[in-house]
Amino acid sequence: MKHGFVIAILAVAQFVMVLDSTVMNVSISQVAADLGTSITGMQAAITFYTLTMAAFMLTGGKLGDKWGRSRAFRIGAVVYGAGSLVTALSPNLTVLLLGWSVVEGLGAVLVIPAIASLAAINYEGRARVVAFSILGAVTGLAAAAGPLIGGLVTTYASWRYVFVGETIVMIGILLVSGRIRDVAADRGLRIDLPSVLLSAGGMAMLVLGVLQSKTWGWFVPIAPPEVGGVEIAPLGISPVTYLILAGIAVLWWFLLRQRTLADSGRMPLLQVRLFRIPALRSGLSGFLVQYFAVAAMFFVIPVYLQTMQGYDALGTGLRILPLSLGLVVFSAVGSWLTARRSARRIAQLGQVTMAVGLLFVLVAIQPELVGWPFAIGMFISGAGFGLLASQLGNVNMSAVEQRDTSEVGGLQGTFQNLGSSFGTAIVGSVFITLLGTGLVSAVDGNADLPREARDQVIERVESGVPIVSEEQAVQLVLDGGGSQEMAVSIASDYADSQLEALRQAIFIVFALLVLSLFLSRNLPAEVSARREPEAEPEVAGDD
Repeated sequence: MKHGFVIAILAVAQFVMVLDSTVMNVSISQVAADLGTSITGMQAAITFYTLTMAAFMLTGGKLGDKWGRSRAFRIGAVVYGAGSLVTALSPNLTVLLLGWSVVEGLGAVLVIPAIASLAAINYEGRARVVAFSILGAVTGLAAAAGPLIGGLVTTYASWRYVFVGETIVMIGILLVSGRIRDVAADRGLRIDLPSVLLSAGGMAMLVLGVLQSKTWGWFVPIAPPEVGGVEIAPLGISPVTYLILAGIAVLWWFLLRQRTLADSGRMPLLQVRLFRIPALRSGLSGFLVQYFAVAAMFFVIPVYLQTMQGYDALGTGLRILPLSLGLVVFSAVGSWLTARRSARRIAQLGQVTMAVGLLFVLVAIQPELVGWPFAIGMFISGAGFGLLASQLGNVNMSAVEQRDTSEVGGLQGTFQNLGSSFGTAIVGSVFITLLGTGLVSAVDGNADLPREARDQVIERVESGVPIVSEEQAVQLVLDGGGSQEMAVSIASDYADSQLEALRQAIFIVFALLVLSLFLSRNLPAEVSARREPEAEPEVAGDD
């Protein structure tokens, strides 16, 4: 494969981008303890990291058009490396949110679209299929390495060294990336600022609304915010409902503006016409569902293993390892199948495989983790993800002309990170809400517990400690004035509700994967090796 150096650089950058999304999850409990925050605080950090990328990915793609993809790639590497260093030095959650969720996220919105666009620019025909298969395999490898690296480094040193390492890698990428060739930049391109604000604002309101549902309630207000001692719940409806509706309205306004700009001959932030391409619609929806599922699993499974089963970061990483192995192996299998089966067939096989894997995981979730079904389920789920990862990137890029590759790279990153944001926010919030409800129900269900003790426990739960282990639940009741017998009884009921909460959270992912089969019907039905290869594009050195 010619230009192998280019795909090597892009693959290393892809590795870091994916690693950063998985390495933190197995360290959730330790990072929360180090920064003096809670699991819900970490959920917010993870969600806002992916939200930053989703909100500004389209802008990042456009900046790649304006500056040149190679130049945007290098600028993104600088910003991302700086954010990683700030994250490594974070003394509290606020600085972590700044370094990881904001600065790293803004660096990634330049790097991720550039990776996809530069791969499409530098390779054509069969070589492009191989290039995107390599990037898909690297995605699997990074997901495989993330839990293990996070577990090992957190257990034997500190999670902070992971981000120091990312800074060093980005410096290395910066030093060698000048050799990547690019097409000429469009210096005259103007980015519509109102479009940037509308897209970012709409997505932010949607995700923030979902994220706060566990605290404020979806429709009926539970504990809405207060201003001057007055609860903010207009007409007795939770602020979450208003945020979600406002987010949808703003995004609709954004789409209308894009049509207006295109009709008037000005450059929109998003070419709405691209959504008329059936293969691209299916490819992007596949990215959304794929990363929704993985982000949800990489949040709730580590919480289950660490909080409910008592595993440390390394133990958590080892139990997630089968999923990672499935990713690596079947990314390669998917690439091999590309010359033998259509993208539609391979992607649908991946979706079914992920869903079957989740059924095994559901069976294994017991008061004591059932090891083999859990490992098999995680491996099968990873296999499905690997099959999808080997196909969708090439499908999306091959669906459009070369002039649209940067924009599609931004779209792809937007859907990927929006899926991750919703996966962590929706499934995580449902999970946390059910856990808090389960503990309150267990306390309310014990008639022998004194009212004063019951009220004290419920008050502590509502103040932000819904994710506790069975042993911590015992201590919570004892601290509230309950007896040892009452504490054990309540904790036992709570343990049952924990498992039920986890099963319901995972079932949401299972149901979405089944529904996603209908979204994949427009993926290419012909084998890529049988398509006519496209002519090699003329490339220019980066200026």
